[in-house]
Amino acid sequence: MVNVRNFSIIAHIDHGKSTLADRLIQHCGLVSDREFHDQLLDNMDIERERGITIKSQTARLPFVAADGRQYFLNLIDTPGHVDFSYEVSRALKSCEGVVLLVDASQGVQAQTVANMYLAMENGLEIIPVINKIDLPSADIDMCLEQIDRELGLFPEETVMVSAKTGKGVPELLQAVVERIPEHKGNPGAPLQALIFDAFYDPFRGAVASIRVMNGTVKPGQIARMMSTGATHRIEEVGIYSINRTAVKQLVAGDVGYIIAGVKTVADTRIGDTVTTEDNPATSPLEEFRASKPVVFSSLYPVSTEDYQELADALEKYKLNDAALTYEKDSSTALGQGFRAGFLGLLHLEIVQERLEREFDQSLILTAPSVEYHFFLEDGSMAVVDNPAHYPDPVYIRSAEEPYIRASIMIPDRYMGAVMKLCLEKRGENSELGYPAPGRLEMRFDMPLAEVIFDFYDKLKSITQGYGSFDYEMLDYRKSDLVKLDILVNGEKVDALSMIVHRDNARARALQACERLSEEIPRQQFKVPIQGAIGGKIIARETIQPFRKDVTAKCYGGDISRKRKLLEKQKEGKRKMKIVGDVEIPQKAFIAVLKTKDD
Repeated sequence: MVNVRNFSIIAHIDHGKSTLADRLIQHCGLVSDREFHDQLLDNMDIERERGITIKSQTARLPFVAADGRQYFLNLIDTPGHVDFSYEVSRALKSCEGVVLLVDASQGVQAQTVANMYLAMENGLEIIPVINKIDLPSADIDMCLEQIDRELGLFPEETVMVSAKTGKGVPELLQAVVERIPEHKGNPGAPLQALIFDAFYDPFRGAVASIRVMNGTVKPGQIARMMSTGATHRIEEVGIYSINRTAVKQLVAGDVGYIIAGVKTVADTRIGDTVTTEDNPATSPLEEFRASKPVVFSSLYPVSTEDYQELADALEKYKLNDAALTYEKDSSTALGQGFRAGFLGLLHLEIVQERLEREFDQSLILTAPSVEYHFFLEDGSMAVVDNPAHYPDPVYIRSAEEPYIRASIMIPDRYMGAVMKLCLEKRGENSELGYPAPGRLEMRFDMPLAEVIFDFYDKLKSITQGYGSFDYEMLDYRKSDLVKLDILVNGEKVDALSMIVHRDNARARALQACERLSEEIPRQQFKVPIQGAIGGKIIARETIQPFRKDVTAKCYGGDISRKRKLLEKQKEGKRKMKIVGDVEIPQKAFIAVLKTKDD
């Protein structure tokens, strides 16, 4: 235990966590130069393509310190994006200290501060590190001043590294050994191990990543899950040295995995405590704070007979992503599906993409919405996250929607464009700060519903990619909300309904009608597409019908002959419209969700 150190790398998005992890792994000789590739710990295709970390990953690094002793450093690489902060909080539960990275050119950013507070809540030792010191735009003095002023850490304790060139990596490893305390657990006590992650192996069942707090775990023991009381025989224990490596035992302080032939996904609950059947612990370890979904959307299979497949895929996916919540849902237009809750819009995108790639699902998603509060005339409150459950407007006394505190970091030259965007999105109570020369921090209170639609895309485009955006939930505030229905050929399409602010209803209705008119194929009859609030039509587009030229054979002669033929055709089209059924293609549902630029 004395020679084991558990630490995590935390930072704002794009400050170089995964690259630094690569350098640490290379320096410790965990992989040969021939097997090395960039972002070693990002093993999902989607992570490599987008250049972001989604899942925390673990690696055990052997390191010989300056005193000549051999140490084992358990490194946990974490995501930086706000939507995956629950991954960070889980990783921190299995550490004694963190390496807090600050980009030498950008300085302290929103997620840097948020992650530092997470580390402080867990009572962890913090090592401040300035990364990217090799950049021409690096401003080390500014970073040291911010570390002192904004983070309250000691600038003289800061380690300088360049994750790209490897400069300063040996000094950082030495600082980890010297400053991060060893584990305080007791290897002789009853087993207490915290499950901080899990994934599904098709050949071995559920593999649980654990941090052993007290006791020792070996193959052959009977493990008991303290939340459910379920017991399983442990087949294998091991450590992560890039790949899974089996060992004889894990003792207090170790980070590793156990395989116990757990067949169902639900049996390895993340945050659960594992103990042994013959010598059980008296109490479980403190669980993680449950993550609360803020964005809701319904998932439907493209083909209705794939419903069971989607249900199985979601159950397996849930093991790997504890923050996803879902329940059964149904729609007249799209059949059986699931109503799912996500931590943000990026989380929703990643879930959709992973379900399509890893589980081969073809999905339709409804427009994302948030959780609204409606106060009714009888004094009760209805919580609505699905437009289908919108209460009867006659009984609604008032409505509230969730607000967030948005924190936007931009170069100051974009101030006017960003201010205009935020005010369009009903931003209020703006505050401005200058954390560094040339950089501006803007804070706004904004409705979450405005942000989830297309705010982030617009922010990125008007700031040419330089804007960074972070938010925290504030509270619920009174708002004038209405339910916007979309009608195709006079029939409501429930999957396209949305709850919107009254001022934005017409713009959203026009946009949805326009998109649908481009995607729905022409019919033999005229198809009106309308946006409505209750019985009031507020937007309309019309898809013109195919028409045969019935007057082609009439040349010259009486005009009434032509009129008679046109009237007959018109009557036929009207009859067709009454019995005609408009098939809405799947891509039309997706088109409505996209912004104009997409």
